[in-house]
Amino acid sequence: MLTNFIIAGTVYLTVLIFLVRKTRLKEKTTKSYLLAGGNIGFVIGLFTTAATLFSAFTVVGMPDFFRTHGIGAWIFLGVSDAMMVYALIRIGSILRRKARKLDFKGMSGLMVNTYGSRLAGYVAFGGAVIFLIPYISVQISGISIFLNAAFPEAIPVWSWSLIIVAIMVIYSETGGLRAIMYNDTLQGILLFVTIWVIGWNCIDHFGSIESMFDKVQSIESELLSVPGPKGLFTPQFLIISAIAIIFLPFTQPQISTRVIIMKSSKALNKMAVGLGIVATLVVLPTMFMGMYGAVMYPNASTQEFIGHVLLYDQLPAIAAMGLIGLIAAAISTSDSQIFALGSELRSLLALEDKKALLITRIFIVVFAALALIFSIISSDHLVLLARTSFSGTAMMGPMILIGLLSSKKPSRLMPIVTFIVLISYILSKAGVLPSKIWILEIEIFLFLCLAVAASIEIWVIGTIKSDKV
Repeated sequence: MLTNFIIAGTVYLTVLIFLVRKTRLKEKTTKSYLLAGGNIGFVIGLFTTAATLFSAFTVVGMPDFFRTHGIGAWIFLGVSDAMMVYALIRIGSILRRKARKLDFKGMSGLMVNTYGSRLAGYVAFGGAVIFLIPYISVQISGISIFLNAAFPEAIPVWSWSLIIVAIMVIYSETGGLRAIMYNDTLQGILLFVTIWVIGWNCIDHFGSIESMFDKVQSIESELLSVPGPKGLFTPQFLIISAIAIIFLPFTQPQISTRVIIMKSSKALNKMAVGLGIVATLVVLPTMFMGMYGAVMYPNASTQEFIGHVLLYDQLPAIAAMGLIGLIAAAISTSDSQIFALGSELRSLLALEDKKALLITRIFIVVFAALALIFSIISSDHLVLLARTSFSGTAMMGPMILIGLLSSKKPSRLMPIVTFIVLISYILSKAGVLPSKIWILEIEIFLFLCLAVAASIEIWVIGTIKSDKV
């Protein structure tokens, strides 16, 4: 497998180098470097958004999630993704118009402009940093540990992490967001092909999909129904998950930037529909992998199960492609998130463009270094933050939507409440505050607080016209 991995890795790096040379920028400005010229088409927009949305956790985490909790995950993901697409179509065009009118450089800066207060920008930027850095670091760490397990005699775990981060920084610094988007397209296609090949092999082991489900039924019937064998899929869990997914295009800066720089609303709508289709097709084979694991490795650890389904139970060439697919998945999400944090910082800098961009490029390297350090010394708290990344950033959603839909400058109510909610959420996950308030999960309780604040802003203060509500 090592030989196949070296061959596949060499081909992958060769294509990567070609794309870096193709997208290299002679003169870097905020628009060309951070916003890719602000005019991307449907195809590139679709693949880069899909690639940055589906990380290595899709390949590693979702199969194990299905194996452990059953096909209920497919139901809530399918419904939530459809709702996300609807929200993207309905609000995406409003976001594009407002962002272009206010000279968009990042969501944090956009919040400063819409609220007329730097507090809103600091809350948006702080929330992004707090929840994305740990998520990035755990992805890098997870893939590095997996590569070390596949090739234990090659290099240490930290060396794999360093190589992955170095690749990201080199092509990000060279070609900016356009280089990232082209590489995302390559990585997204590679991820898609890889998981479908492996997913199909999992079905082939049983002979058919029907036979696979019959076998799962005979072993653990609760895997084929909700709330699942561990009772995870409760109404509160599904509501929290749906809210987190619906808000993704507006609260995850790497996605919102791609929404804004689409060349037209028509291209955006096509991208949104395509994203929903791709999301379904990406998650589907991970269910096949999970059901395969439920039958073949019901009591194995996550690492043992993933090692078998991606490596040891596959032909060497497919296993090598699976490893490259994992690396590509980790890179395609991590580079976009690190770069997005740089864009968010740039949007808060009231400096001459050349100086602001230089500071931004330095901090992109700093953010990458932080992710590298955390990936090497990652603790349980970092893993905990990574698992709750989407929910954490989703809590900025009401503040962002109020800013986007407002017909006049909103008050500071939403930034203040959002700041308090984010702090409370972090303290809850750290064990300082309780994880439940009465019968409500802390996430539901905090979202209710945000809903009350948003209602006061809309109906009492009156910042949004009735036709926009």
